[in-house]
Amino acid sequence: MISNDFYMSNISAHYDTYDYPAYWKGRDYEHISEVIAINALLSKQQKFNSLVDVGGGYGRLIPHYLDKADKIILAEPSIHLIDIARETFKKNKRISFVHSPIENLLTNMKPESVDAICLVRVMHHLSDPSSAIDTFSKLLKKNGILVLEFANKIHGKAQFANLCKGDFNFSKDTTPSDRRCLENKKDKVISFYNYHPKTIKDALASSGFKILGTRSVSNVRSPFVKKHMPISWLVKVEELLQVPFAPLYFGPSIFVLAQKQG
Repeated sequence: MISNDFYMSNISAHYDTYDYPAYWKGRDYEHISEVIAINALLSKQQKFNSLVDVGGGYGRLIPHYLDKADKIILAEPSIHLIDIARETFKKNKRISFVHSPIENLLTNMKPESVDAICLVRVMHHLSDPSSAIDTFSKLLKKNGILVLEFANKIHGKAQFANLCKGDFNFSKDTTPSDRRCLENKKDKVISFYNYHPKTIKDALASSGFKILGTRSVSNVRSPFVKKHMPISWLVKVEELLQVPFAPLYFGPSIFVLAQKQG
């Protein structure tokens, strides 16, 4: 398997030229769905001294961490995105920045130095979840908190599509699905993996994490539904579904709250 090092350098090159802020225009439902999950998962946690937003890009989620930690650190491999974040939050002294891929975080930050780590929309670019999760375990203090999001291989639409094809073992196959087309794979275009929940749960357990909560996110993500249903209704439906749909791993995005054990 190609190391995460290769993928992170590829990610940096991609996001240094790609207009990622523009990607989020028209995706209010997805953004709010993620904020709902983050707020819910962290609602019972005491305010942290420090929280690291790993792969935080241009700081899209930073405003939603400000009431959860005294100090926010945005760690990002793309110099372009981190420059945008620096400019956006230049007046806020509680926010600092680390230009680094996941592989180098332990050289840029002290081990066991942070109270919480959030990783949203990053895991799908990594070839080795276990390596990244192990790094997070080393960075976190004892009983530190990890909020991890991953693209879900066995989401509802995928299960239905495969059942229609007569594939009744799809949900048991833990092999990651690479969503790139053959041409993009050949050209080494930035990777996009959907992971089986078991893969992530096993990696968390191996690195000494205990799962405290799970949320199924973006459960009604559909161009048709988004076009015909007001955003306020979408958000209300999303709020209702995140908890009951979590055991089913229904949504295309899964959020996990985990705690590092002693």
